[in-house]
Amino acid sequence: MTGTDPAEVAATWARAGVGWVREAALFDATFAPLTRALVAAADLQPGVRLLDVGCGSGTLLAAAAEAGAEPVGVDVSPAMVEAARRRVPSATVVLADAQRADLDAEAPGAPYDRVVSRFGVMFFDDPTAAFARIHAACAPGGRLAFVCWRRRGENPSFALGQGALYRALGEEPDTADSPAPGPMAFADPDRVRTVLGAAGWRDVRPEPLDTVLDYSFDGSDGVEHRTALVLATSTGARAHDTVLPRLGEDGWRRVVAEVRTEVRAGVVDGALRLPAACWLVTATA
Repeated sequence: MTGTDPAEVAATWARAGVGWVREAALFDATFAPLTRALVAAADLQPGVRLLDVGCGSGTLLAAAAEAGAEPVGVDVSPAMVEAARRRVPSATVVLADAQRADLDAEAPGAPYDRVVSRFGVMFFDDPTAAFARIHAACAPGGRLAFVCWRRRGENPSFALGQGALYRALGEEPDTADSPAPGPMAFADPDRVRTVLGAAGWRDVRPEPLDTVLDYSFDGSDGVEHRTALVLATSTGARAHDTVLPRLGEDGWRRVVAEVRTEVRAGVVDGALRLPAACWLVTATA
């Protein structure tokens, strides 16, 4: 979870974004079924103007460009913004906080016909105000589509491999499904409807999206892929920055070995495949 202070959020994602960019291909391969479902729900069409909130390294921007849309991305991580610009040169990618930025001023143009996000909208400290700001930048009838996590108990991927990191940090793992800014902020579908409705969106529909995160997508057992992604998270970055000065490279290697051992425990029949429980949320401006 990140803090709600803008400077703290920016600092967190400036650091964590480096890991996400480094492992972008793994994230894309693992999240592929979620991305496909989101792209289909967004109904991308040639000529539409699209805003990707929390665009990361540009996965959805690339899909929009391929569909002939005009993609605009916004993200708070400098590393992710630079990666998205390299990946999708035709896109406009803005380094800004979508909940506070003047979206019209940051990327002048026609109102948005589509707004999409893959796990990028759960960190707003005032989500109603943020979604109202996004709504104001949309054309009448504009379509919103985003993916967010359901409850932790339905998502074992949140725990597998993380225990070693929390032990290294001297912290207890976060097990709460809290509405505070963080991965589980929209786990409750009633809250999704309330927030978006108050922000001016209509026809708000959180639909269950159940799939499998296949870390063994390339024929391996998936252990190294999952280990790399665990280390690329904000928790992995914090653990690295805490352990390295205290215990040195050998100490950090021991932590990585513990992560790998935990991850290996999830392998079944030679492959690591974990269920993922999300909401695929759509709404209309």
